[in-house]
Amino acid sequence: MDSDDFKAQQQKIHAALVAVNRTVNGIAAEDLTFLRTVNPGVAAELDDQAARLLRLSNGLLKSAAGATGKRPPPQLEEADDVDLTWRGVVDVIDALLEKADTTLDEYTGLLKRKDAPTTEGGPDSKKAKQQGSGGVGSGPGPGPGPASGHTERLDWNMRRANIAKPQELFERKTDNFDKGPWKPLLTSKPHAIVPLADSLTTFVDENNLTQFKHPYEAEITHLTYPDAVYRKREPIPYLPTETTSAVWVDTFEGVEVMLAELREADEIAVDLEHHDYRTYTGLLSLMQISTRSKDWIIDTLQPWRHRLEILNEVFADPTKLKVFHGASSDIVWLQRDLGLYIVGLFDTYFACDCLEYSKRSLAFLLERFVNFEADKKYQMADWRIRPLPEEMLYYARSDTHYLLYIYDMVRNELADKSERANPEKDLTEYVLQKSKDVSLSRHEALLCDPETGMGVRGWLNNLVKTYTLLSGEQFAVYRALYQWRDDLARRLDESPGFLMPVRVLSDIARILPPDRKALWSLLNNTARATKSHMDELFTLIQDAQARGATGPTSVEFLRSDAVGAIVKSNRHLNFSAHATTTAAAAAAAALPGPPKDAAPLPDVTELRSTFSQLWGKTPIGGRKRGAGADGEEASGGVPIEAPWFVQAAIGPASSAAAPAAPAALATASRAGTKKAVPSEDYIEFNSPVPKPALSREVDMTTPIAAATVPAPSSPPIEEKKNEEEEAGEEEEEEEEEEEEEAFTLKWGKKGGKAAAAAAAVLQNSENTLTDAQKQRKQSKKERKEARRAAKRSKSAAAAAGAAESTTDSTGGEEGGATTQTSDSDGGGAPIPSEEDDEDDGEEKVENDGDFVPFNYDTAGSVLHPKKAPGAGGGNNNKAPHKGKKVFNPYGSKGDEGPKAARRMHFEKVGKTGTFKK
Repeated sequence: MDSDDFKAQQQKIHAALVAVNRTVNGIAAEDLTFLRTVNPGVAAELDDQAARLLRLSNGLLKSAAGATGKRPPPQLEEADDVDLTWRGVVDVIDALLEKADTTLDEYTGLLKRKDAPTTEGGPDSKKAKQQGSGGVGSGPGPGPGPASGHTERLDWNMRRANIAKPQELFERKTDNFDKGPWKPLLTSKPHAIVPLADSLTTFVDENNLTQFKHPYEAEITHLTYPDAVYRKREPIPYLPTETTSAVWVDTFEGVEVMLAELREADEIAVDLEHHDYRTYTGLLSLMQISTRSKDWIIDTLQPWRHRLEILNEVFADPTKLKVFHGASSDIVWLQRDLGLYIVGLFDTYFACDCLEYSKRSLAFLLERFVNFEADKKYQMADWRIRPLPEEMLYYARSDTHYLLYIYDMVRNELADKSERANPEKDLTEYVLQKSKDVSLSRHEALLCDPETGMGVRGWLNNLVKTYTLLSGEQFAVYRALYQWRDDLARRLDESPGFLMPVRVLSDIARILPPDRKALWSLLNNTARATKSHMDELFTLIQDAQARGATGPTSVEFLRSDAVGAIVKSNRHLNFSAHATTTAAAAAAAALPGPPKDAAPLPDVTELRSTFSQLWGKTPIGGRKRGAGADGEEASGGVPIEAPWFVQAAIGPASSAAAPAAPAALATASRAGTKKAVPSEDYIEFNSPVPKPALSREVDMTTPIAAATVPAPSSPPIEEKKNEEEEAGEEEEEEEEEEEEEAFTLKWGKKGGKAAAAAAAVLQNSENTLTDAQKQRKQSKKERKEARRAAKRSKSAAAAAGAAESTTDSTGGEEGGATTQTSDSDGGGAPIPSEEDDEDDGEEKVENDGDFVPFNYDTAGSVLHPKKAPGAGGGNNNKAPHKGKKVFNPYGSKGDEGPKAARRMHFEKVGKTGTFKK
């Protein structure tokens, strides 16, 4: 196909897709449900087209899955199946698009066709780093082996090999239904201090469970390590891997030959490889043992594996040092599968911890001391594979081949930093003691309590980790699924995670699938054995959901006393210990409701604090404090009147009490005592000195310095009667002024609704005043009106004098002017003269009704002030300079708003490139 034909075909396909898209959008915009109801013919046509689309979709998905090598999704029987199987559909479509993209790149030449992968080169194609001259250590560098820095993921066939289960051929099979106590597999006890019969005794652990003691507990406890462990010596170089080879041991005769050579060694290195995915208890799949001169790799999956117990002649010998790295799991695996016990352990992990290395892994030690990077991707390999690939053999051998040399290096470093005379600074002894503790680890039965969820296989550990919030029905299904999965895994000898991952189990419990089809969609990542029991599983979910309708939620279960005690006591054990029978029964009894002996909650008054983080011990709030017999409050304070809008919002319920507060305050001020505040509209502050209140009518144009408040004074406790009356009158006058006008920032005028509310409050306050108070208030009002009239006359006289002086003036000065403008001579608010300063400070800040606000339209310019006639020696008859128009922030805004940014030179008018063909 040439380029012209390709373009024509492309345009044809594009036009068809656009037409289909438009049609679909048009159909989606219609009310199909309504059309189905009113027109049966439309309903039948829609059903026919939907069935046709489903057939086409199934065919396309099947064809695309075959072309891309993907597994086709389940058959789509109805439109809702797309939502249930969307993951499989998306995977097929993504693979198809990716393949189409790659094919187009190959066609256009942007990408070269890849050759088929080959297996040539084998393990030698990936080499470990060679140790350079002068590197750490005196021995030759490591030989060839798989590259450790390789970051490719391990092939799936090597991670999850589909092979026959080797445990089915064991002469001594594992009992997956063992409920404990687990009995050690020992038939003899070499190097014993306490005989075997006396060692196999039981005890009751901290969880009230019966367990067997460690058979070598006495031998490990009384162990004395050789003196060579504490002394610094020259490291013994490891042998190069090119000149040595590892011995594969898969016969019992080979084990006996190896044992004879191990008896001659003083130090041995041991490592294990384990598999736990296709077995319930786990499988010890491989054992690596190295001396200074030889390496062995023992196949521990042979049917006679239990006969490896003879290795206790070396492993339990206290005169021989056994070097492990991270032996906490290895010790348990050896006991469980082979009946082997370690006496004389040296764990290099604790040496890393004690020496404060940046990392604790064996790979770090190999790179630090040997300059060898281990390919740790084989840690996730399936070590049941037989025969083992050469790469896996080399990896297994490298774990112990260099371990004795690493032991020499860390032993010397510990000896340099240790002080044998000071136990607190003896690092070597610390490492040996920690190694002893690991050697005393015991294997216990894998338990799963269906009621409390305790045990290694229990559900409580996962529930606490994720803290999943489940309802009663969901929690019942969650527990039932865990129990069903555990029973099935024990029967089939599979790991619970293989049959059903925890994520899938949690999704089923959370979603509660209503039918089998919905359940099948959730079992996508489960084993075939689980899907084969789908009917049984669905019935289990329905029954558990019915039981859980009246059962506890997950939160209620965790809050029960019995379970809470178990969780707290076993938090450090990761819930590996089995719950006691008594605790389980108590937990089950506590499930339907709260515990019977639950302590009552304390009264809320006991929980309320009397100390404020912001105000300290100052009483906050308008609630009336406890008063004595005389009516005085126990804690004093100055009541502050709530704002008028708060008083107006309180409503008529407290309107009768609110106006009485100012009168009570005035009476308390004159009497020199602090009376109780009868309303909740006041906030009390512990302030021994009352501060004078500012009038709400402050001149907005007066500079701040002109409205300075006089400093408060501290009057004596007992004053003369006239002084008390004058102070009370001043406070009353200030409060009356606050009540008369409601302040609003709108050109100093009274607000509409706000003023009405304030007037209502004032009217109620006047109705409650006594005759003496009304007479005193009337006299105060008359004096204030007289002062205002005098002030107005002074202002008028000052203005007349200023106008006369301006007319007669011929120089650049303004003699005797009593008015000024704000930084210019364009007009403004009048400023009191020196005569006005003789008035009270109260009258300075008092604002009467004749105030004229500052006019920005007539104000002069600051940058271009208007010069007086004759200033600067110019022509006096010259017309005054007309200043520029001053910006008025309160004036009407013009039509000229902010301009848009200029168009960039590369922008073009029209559609964007997205809509171009």
